Amino acid sequence: MAPSQWHRDEDYDHDDDTPPLWFHGQHLPGDARRMGLNSHVPDGALLDFAGTLDSTKRVHRITAWVLLVVFGLPVVFALMRVFYAFTGG
Repeated sequence: MAPSQWHRDEDYDHDDDTPPLWFHGQHLPGDARRMGLNSHVPDGALLDFAGTLDSTKRVHRITAWVLLVVFGLPVVFALMRVFYAFTGG
């Protein structure tokens, strides 16, 4: 088949008015968007980043565990302080 006979699709754009998937803020859950979060506020940026993690990739799983430790340790330490305050330790 000659190159001049190849079918060329001229419609390279997506059909709806939504921004492309690679734009920031496209991985936020619907509930977060309804609350007014976007990728320009810290909580929304963190949700957007966590939404881009892929569990099939080892580095992404490690990143998720590190995030869990970073955000979970202050809660554990606060609970330990409350426990020691009530037990007189």
